[in-house]
Amino acid sequence: MRRGYTTGSCAAAASCAAAAMLLSGETVRETEIATPAGIRLHLNIEEIQRGKGWVSCGVRKDAGDDPDVTHNMLIYAKAEFGSAADAKGEPWYAEGSCPTLWLQGGEGVGRVTKPGLACPVGMAAINPVPRSMIFKQVREVCRRYECREDLKLVISIPGGRERAEKTFNGALGITGGLSILGTSGIVEPMSEAALVETIRLSLKQKAAFGERITAAVPGNYGEHFLKTRLGLDGDKAVKCSNYIGETLDMAAELGFEKLLLVGHGGKLIKLAAGIMNTHSSQADGRGEILAAYGAACGASRQCVEEILGAVTVDQGITILEKEHLRESVMERIMERVNYYIKKRAGSQLQAEALIFTNEKGVLGMTPGAEKLLAEIRQNQEENE
Repeated sequence: MRRGYTTGSCAAAASCAAAAMLLSGETVRETEIATPAGIRLHLNIEEIQRGKGWVSCGVRKDAGDDPDVTHNMLIYAKAEFGSAADAKGEPWYAEGSCPTLWLQGGEGVGRVTKPGLACPVGMAAINPVPRSMIFKQVREVCRRYECREDLKLVISIPGGRERAEKTFNGALGITGGLSILGTSGIVEPMSEAALVETIRLSLKQKAAFGERITAAVPGNYGEHFLKTRLGLDGDKAVKCSNYIGETLDMAAELGFEKLLLVGHGGKLIKLAAGIMNTHSSQADGRGEILAAYGAACGASRQCVEEILGAVTVDQGITILEKEHLRESVMERIMERVNYYIKKRAGSQLQAEALIFTNEKGVLGMTPGAEKLLAEIRQNQEENE
């Protein structure tokens, strides 16, 4: 399956090219950027426009073999001299000084209207990693051309408002367009059959080496948490994406004895409702699960209403903490998670789960998770 690149990579590349053309006066037809994944991209520059003190250009999004709603859209960046002082009060992200780089979302880029997301309320939905990529690329261009004048950068996606209607942005509180996203800069293909087969292959390789105990993570967040917070080699975990049920099925089929799921609350809390495919297009229910168990543990009606209006698990947990219900609610949720994963795994596979968020840390574990975590850690140490 062919990889693609994120809207964040497109925005960074377009910003880099626009700034380079503004400062050099030359025309840039291709630019190279580094992604957080360590992959360097060479991207074509399209739709170059110039004016007095500004340059605009676009990079076409390529989602590879992923069925991404933004595939083939042009992500534009406009670079111009000036500061946000002349921006009529519009909110801007800013970075550094001499020069200060200012960043804003234009046409087709959504605006955040609810708290709890990666971007502050009122700001353009340009997530932290893409913001960092944009600033880093443009900062390098400024150094190359010894620029000390402030630069304003505006990212736009013509047609983004209409395309956003096919996403969950509205439900999350992002209005008016699409988000500029990406944690690695690279889009991994999401064909279901291909992904499930990849998970099977990963498990088969481990089984062939005699492994009977393993950890599984949905993606980068789980892998990072294993490394930085749990002291495990995250690279050795099976990446199961959203296919929790299929992963449990295959692990049992291939003769594994124990499997520890480690994942972000935004995905694994869904297991408390028996949701075994955690992709948002299949099912959500995070808020409903937190609200239901909050009510069962004595939360006030106002607390339950606030949880139902929350857009992230972290925000929902914060609301529960105000009524000192985090521990009791998570205990009840983990009981249900334990019930469903053990029911799916069957009698031959001991399945355990650890749920975390980056902000709150470990939210809960199933009864055997801590012991299994220690066993996995010991196995890794013995094999080093």
